[in-house]
This record gives sequence, C-alpha cells and structure tokens, in this order.
Amino acid sequence: MINKKIHTVQEALEGIQDGMTLMLGGFGLCGIPENSIAELVRKETTNLTCISNNAGVDDFGLGLLLQKKQIKKMISSYVGENAEFERQMLSGELEVELTPQGTLAEKCRAAQAGIPAFYTPAGYGTEVAEGKETREFNGKMHVMELAYQADFSIVKAWKGDEAGNLIFKGTARNFNAVMAGAAKITIAEVEELLPVGALDPNQIHIPGIMVQRIFQGEKFEKRIEQRTVRQK
Repeated sequence: MINKKIHTVQEALEGIQDGMTLMLGGFGLCGIPENSIAELVRKETTNLTCISNNAGVDDFGLGLLLQKKQIKKMISSYVGENAEFERQMLSGELEVELTPQGTLAEKCRAAQAGIPAFYTPAGYGTEVAEGKETREFNGKMHVMELAYQADFSIVKAWKGDEAGNLIFKGTARNFNAVMAGAAKITIAEVEELLPVGALDPNQIHIPGIMVQRIFQGEKFEKRIEQRTVRQK
C-alpha cells in the first residue's frame, strides 16, 4: 500500500537547502502551512526564493522569514499588510517580482500540468511584459509567461490520507490546489491525517499522485488578517 506519511515537520522538510525556490500555498493568512514556515524559521534556511500570493503579515506567516532576512526574492501578486515586506522592497534589500494574481496562479497550474509556457493578455503594455515574447491572438496582444520551476511546494490542507490525497476547506483551497504537484517535491501539511480509504473519493480535491510527503501539523493558529465586524 502507498504510504507517504511523515511523522514530523523536521522529516517533512528534509532536503530544503539555502538558495532553493519554494512555493508556499495560502492567501493572506488563510490556508498557509504554519508548521512548515515555523520550521524554516527554526532551521534558519536562507537565500530563499519564495513563490506565494503575498507574504503574510509582519509577525506571522512568511513575514516571520522576512523578519529574519531568510528570503532573497519574493514572487508575489500583493504586498498588502506586510510593512516589513514593503520596507525591504523599497530599500532594495529584497528582490520582488510582482505578478498579476491570475498569471501567478496560472504559472503554478502550468507547472503542475507539465506545460512549459502559455500566453495571457494580462500585463501587456506594462512593466510586466518587459523582456517577454508577445504575440497577437484574435486581434489582441498577449504576453508569453513561463511556468514556474520550484524545488519544493509546501501546501496546507484540511484533511489528507496516508497516500497523499487532499481535501481543502473553504477559502484555504486558494493557491494550495494549483501548487500541489507544481514542484519537484510537494509537501502537504494537514490538520487531520487519516488512513487510506477514510476519505470519500468524491470529495478529494488533489490526488495523492501530486504529493510526495504528508504530515499532520501539531497546532494551527489560523489568524484573521483583517477582522471586520458590524456594529449592533
């Protein structure tokens, strides 16, 4: 029987070295691999290129890696709530490649599907298109975008089984789904790890073939990035 279960986060992140390119799932603080990020901070892995929709907040998520200057380059679509990210970008300490959000998602999905490149109209005529091949389709100009090439993809799921099959919950499906299987090695961090056969096949979002390692996280803080409430 296929068994991809890893017992600890330390074992799961084995092989991640300085200078590597990592994909990290999540949107804001929703569905981020909290245990894995904390372990990268503890390991003091540095000179990283991180592909993620954004970089968390100053004291949580990828913001923790930025605080320790462990990230050399961020490939993102949004700076948003992270003041340290903005400071490092404006000071030139951090290399930043801002990418339209849909293009970032598609570059992940193309890597997942084994497609080397694709054309998109997003970004044509802007800085995003500088140095890239362009081509006209049906009277509209498009930019050729290359699929990402990452060493590890680290995703977060609600439930998984020992064969690597994953189920995401709600909005946490976001970038996690397109990043699974989009790197040489995919590590899945899950809230609940079950035996093979325990998941309803009709509910599985990502099949185990996309995942090489799976482990159960110890705890999840699940912060809310911007909490907005209505007055009574």
